[in-house]
Amino acid sequence: MKLSIVILNWNGSEMMRRYLPTVIRHSSHQARIIVADNASSDDSLSMLKEDFPEVETIPLSKNHGFAEGYNRALKQVDSEYYLLLNSDVEVTEGWLTPLLAYMEHYPDTAACQPKLLSVANRNKFEYAGAAGGFIDRYGYPFCRGRIFDVVEEDHGQYDSIVDVMWATGACLMIRSKDYWDAGALDGRLFAHNEEIDLCWRLRLMNRRIVCIPSSKVYHVGGGTLPKSNPMKTFLNFRNNLTMLYKNLPDDELRHTMRVRYMLDYLAAWETLLINRNLADFKAIYKARRAFKAWRHDFEDDRKRLQSRRTNKRVDERKDFSLLWQFYRHGRKTFTAILNACAKS
Repeated sequence: MKLSIVILNWNGSEMMRRYLPTVIRHSSHQARIIVADNASSDDSLSMLKEDFPEVETIPLSKNHGFAEGYNRALKQVDSEYYLLLNSDVEVTEGWLTPLLAYMEHYPDTAACQPKLLSVANRNKFEYAGAAGGFIDRYGYPFCRGRIFDVVEEDHGQYDSIVDVMWATGACLMIRSKDYWDAGALDGRLFAHNEEIDLCWRLRLMNRRIVCIPSSKVYHVGGGTLPKSNPMKTFLNFRNNLTMLYKNLPDDELRHTMRVRYMLDYLAAWETLLINRNLADFKAIYKARRAFKAWRHDFEDDRKRLQSRRTNKRVDERKDFSLLWQFYRHGRKTFTAILNACAKS
C-alpha cells in the first residue's frame, strides 16, 4: 500500500489492547498496519499474534529507543508514506483521508500531523503536539494550544491548516523519501526532541511541515515516561541543546548557546529551590555535562547541514523569547503571544 502506519512499541501491550482496535477499524482499508517491537518484556508480541493477527510485526533485537527503533523498523517498510503512531493514540473515523489528500495535493510538503486532543479530557488539546509545533529563538518548543504546561481547551480556534516548525512524533505522517533524504531520526538522541530535530532539518531543505486539524486523534500522553521522570528531564535538556547545535545558523550559534547556558542553570536552581525537586536539578546538570561531552560528535552533522541548507530563515522558528512572553508578560496562549509579537 501507499501508506504504512508503524507503531513503535515497548511494553505497551495494555495500550495496544485498548487503542489498536480503533486504528484497525478506521485505517485498515487505507494503510498497512505494522507494530515494530523494541524487545518488549511484556506479552506484546504474543498478544498481537493472538488478538490482532491482521497486524504485521517487526521484532527488534533490543530497546533502541524511539528514534533508532523507528529507523531500524522503517528500513524494512516499503511505502511512499510512513505514519509514525504512538501505541496510546485513539484515532477517529476518516482521520487518514485529509492527511493523505493534502500530501498528495502538495508535493512540497514533507510531513503533516492531525489535531491532537487528550484522552483524559476530550475537549482539551494534548501536550505532545496539540495543533502543530513551533520553537522560539532559544529552542523552547510550544504548540498552537499548548504553551509550556498550559494546555487550552479546543474551541475550534486552531482549526485552520497552517505551516508549522514541527509535527508531533505521536502521530506523524511523512514521505519516506523525505525521511531518508533528511537523514532520518537521529538515533543518538534515543527519545525526546528527535522529531523536532528531524523537522528542522526538513525546513532547512525548504520542505514544508503542516498541521491539518480536520483530522483528529486522541492521545494519552506520557505513556512511556511520566512527566516528572528525571530521565525525561535529562533527555529533553541534552537533546534540545544538541538540536540547537546541529541546526542553528552560524551567525546565531554562539549567542543562543550562551543564553541557553544561563537559562538552563536558572531552570535547574528554580527546580531545586522552588519545586524542591533534587532529581530534576541533578538531571539538568547531568544533561549540560552530557551535551558538552558529546558535542564534538555532531560537528560533521552541523557542517553538512549548514552546507546543504537552502532555507536561510525558517519562519516557523519564532524570533521571540517564549520565557519572556510567558513569565514576564503573562501571555499563556499561542494566540496571545503571536498577537502581541505581531504588534511590536
